[in-house]
Amino acid sequence: MAKKDKSKNYLEFVPVKSEKIEEKTIEEENIQLIVPRTSFFDKIAIKLFFAPDKFKIDLDELGSFIWKNIDGEKNVYEIGNLVKEKFKEKAEPLHERLIEYLNILNNNEFISFKD
Repeated sequence: MAKKDKSKNYLEFVPVKSEKIEEKTIEEENIQLIVPRTSFFDKIAIKLFFAPDKFKIDLDELGSFIWKNIDGEKNVYEIGNLVKEKFKEKAEPLHERLIEYLNILNNNEFISFKD
């Protein structure tokens, strides 16, 4: 989704989790993403400053729910319907927030999209 193509409907895109990202359940049903640090600068920081080789990101309830529903089969629209069903008005404005969240995940290479 790096290029914005006006002819494509992002609600039809299917998000797919990166195989590099590990996950574990924390605090009841929330998810923690464990992301390896593999860039050139990360490797330097790990060696010189004894920085950890992975960093952890704790997702909130809504983010965790979305993450759990990214299965490589459901498209953005279907995930949105599940979010609306569970969170009702708390998720509004639904599609704008969902697409923005998925774009952040995509830009950080936690997911990719197939259309």
